[in-house]
Amino acid sequence: MSGTKASPGSCANTAVRAKSANDVGAVVESGGSEISDADLAALNARAGRGIVRGLIAQAIMGCLAAVVSWVVAGSAAGLSALIGAAAYFVPNALFASRLLLGLLGAGRPSPIAFFLGEAFKLGLAVLFLVLAARMGRAWLVWPAFLLGLLCVLKGYVLLLAVRRLR
Repeated sequence: MSGTKASPGSCANTAVRAKSANDVGAVVESGGSEISDADLAALNARAGRGIVRGLIAQAIMGCLAAVVSWVVAGSAAGLSALIGAAAYFVPNALFASRLLLGLLGAGRPSPIAFFLGEAFKLGLAVLFLVLAARMGRAWLVWPAFLLGLLCVLKGYVLLLAVRRLR
């Protein structure tokens, strides 16, 4: 392939250029097609709605796990399920808010920033799990705690069920 030039419509000729230094939007050329500022704004709005829907589904699932645990096994189980749900929901909500701010901001998000944010989220979740295990050793109800954690981790199942029911 050396010595050959890429055709104007090829993937090798992908370019991103800003219209001006102060312009929030950018024209993206890839394969001969352009994404306008309006299309980019629509994609960002759709992505933002998806992030918010995911957080709402996780919150609903976590609260559902806490209520079911409380009804079945009492207040300690309900609190344990709520703590288990919060151990993943809080770091995930922080990461999601960072993603939403990135969608609204002028700069383009970098893959490195995304992966660092994901690593921070997972590290914070592990820290919360360890803290809950150490601080709640005497009263933590492990099955309820794990139920709350699992329900938040699988919050997207609620989205799939709601979409299928529509």
